[in-house]
Amino acid sequence: MVTTVDYHTAGEPFRIVTGGVPEIPGSTVLDRRTTAMAELDDLRRLLCNEPRGHADMYGCFLVPPDDPGARFGALFWHKDGFSTACGHGTIALGVHAVREGLVEAAPDGVTDVVVDVPSGRVTARVRLSGGEIEGVTFVNVPSYVIACDVPVAGVRADVSYGGAIYASVRAADLGLTVEPRHVNALIEHARRIKAGLAGHPAARHPSDERLSGVYGVIFYDELPDLDGVRRQRNVTVFADGEVDRSPCGSGTAARMALLYDAGKTAGLVHESVVGSVFTARVGETTGEGVIVEIDGMAYRTGRHVFELDPGDPFPTGFTLR
Repeated sequence: MVTTVDYHTAGEPFRIVTGGVPEIPGSTVLDRRTTAMAELDDLRRLLCNEPRGHADMYGCFLVPPDDPGARFGALFWHKDGFSTACGHGTIALGVHAVREGLVEAAPDGVTDVVVDVPSGRVTARVRLSGGEIEGVTFVNVPSYVIACDVPVAGVRADVSYGGAIYASVRAADLGLTVEPRHVNALIEHARRIKAGLAGHPAARHPSDERLSGVYGVIFYDELPDLDGVRRQRNVTVFADGEVDRSPCGSGTAARMALLYDAGKTAGLVHESVVGSVFTARVGETTGEGVIVEIDGMAYRTGRHVFELDPGDPFPTGFTLR
């Protein structure tokens, strides 16, 4: 039996595994990710694939932190494997930690939930009023620009890092817009762009090969500014054709790094393909990049106890896409 608590952040699912997982060895969360990829992939697939999940499912295993400076660690997963970062998941983990009493939280004010993830240490700043959670600010690892105007698959992409590597492409350059009716076409373009950047120098992490590779392709539309703040609508297609319903937390950080590098420092109102919104700004700059802060909220959708019948002909499930 495996127990989970499920959330959605701005429409994107997030399944937090709370029991039934064996200890995952490793001296750091990044090391534990390597172990989980080798030893727990069947469990990931069981929880993510149909019939218990779907082709766009997302979740995490909770693990010990790298040191006492964080409350816990998280290994993020999706239908194709284990990712290095997840902003919408970090927001959900902040809500979960406060609601489940994993951290002490005053009924009014801000509680920091510090989490170690494969890309580094992140924080979910949970804002409460009268004991109710009003919102969460995701404080990410340093984000930075890797390369701009890279020719690939018939378009030009800007590549940046926000805990994972993303390629940003204007949807209009493909004759499309970020709308549900164009999602299937954007998925196919994303696969071609990702394949075209495989092995490209822009897809290399500068210091840790385990963080290399283009994780997602962000297609965006420019929208009218909102009170002087840049506004865009995006859809992030990550892994192998998986579609983010939220504006994508780490992807938003990667977009903000590009805007900041171009001198557009007022922030970003980032809408998703389903109409949900994250707001982003640069909190500070470091030698490694910019620390992007992203406001969002997560909502609990259920608690589950999953079982595996020994006679099940689909023990780890399947996906049709």
